[in-house]
Amino acid sequence: MSAIILDVLPIFLLILIGWVIVRSGLMASNVGDALGEFVFKIAVPLLLFRTIAEADFHGASPFRLWIVYFSGVAITWTAGHLAATRLFGRDERIGVLAGVSSAFANNVFIGLPLVERTVGDEGLVALSILLAVHLPVMMVAGTVLMEHAERKIDGKSDRSMMFVLRQIAINLVRNPLVIGLAAGMAVHLSGLTMPTAVASVVGQIAGIAGPAALISLGMALEKYGVSGNVGIASVTSTCKLLLLPGCVWAASHLLGLSPEWTAAIVLTSSVPTGVNAWLIANRFGVGHSLAASTITVTTALGAITVSLWAYFLGA
Repeated sequence: MSAIILDVLPIFLLILIGWVIVRSGLMASNVGDALGEFVFKIAVPLLLFRTIAEADFHGASPFRLWIVYFSGVAITWTAGHLAATRLFGRDERIGVLAGVSSAFANNVFIGLPLVERTVGDEGLVALSILLAVHLPVMMVAGTVLMEHAERKIDGKSDRSMMFVLRQIAINLVRNPLVIGLAAGMAVHLSGLTMPTAVASVVGQIAGIAGPAALISLGMALEKYGVSGNVGIASVTSTCKLLLLPGCVWAASHLLGLSPEWTAAIVLTSSVPTGVNAWLIANRFGVGHSLAASTITVTTALGAITVSLWAYFLGA
């Protein structure tokens, strides 16, 4: 257990360092925003590009991995939604946001460095395969369900599904993570290799993706905090940290994923809620405090629960 803690603890210490930097006034929070932009637009896309370009998939199909992960997401999302609407009596929009907050893991800023550190290259391959569809699936589901909830509450008819999907597709095509994954797959399928100098530069930038992502996340946490909805946030946090990884682990064994792939997707499903929950709340102007509280609570407790999951998995 002590070895696992030594693997997991630095992940959350880097987040803490980012938070302390802003909290102490050493740097302004907008510096963290700029660092986060660099991570999202440059460093992580290059990490994904390199991982996919150099990956050995051993002929494995991605479909079982996707089924395993998203079956866990569906169960957890539904649990969060029902808790908000049936247990706490909130409207459908808060229900959707509760589902998003319960099931949207921070796979990029925390999942990638965690899996790289604890599972290794084989785990990064599995996580890259997941990331190829994770953002599109989650954003489409969240946007469509929130649009439907808004129209239902306002008594208006739904906007054309094609219109909504077209807007999402345009955003995804421009998404740096999607571009990095697509470029990596193109190189992988073509059999080309990067020139030594290019590979060296890509490797150096990709190497700082994890630490920079974690510090930038810590710097961003200052703007969130726990601001109401503590009851619902406690439920969504429990769903995120315990129910989602539990469901993913059970599905992994039912469908017979390899130990390395199982460890990778269970661990990434166990990480705190991603900032995308906040982005969806901000986009639709509802549930800001719930999203912020869930992000903060899951991040605060994540070091403990992720360590327990890593111990359980023998990672």
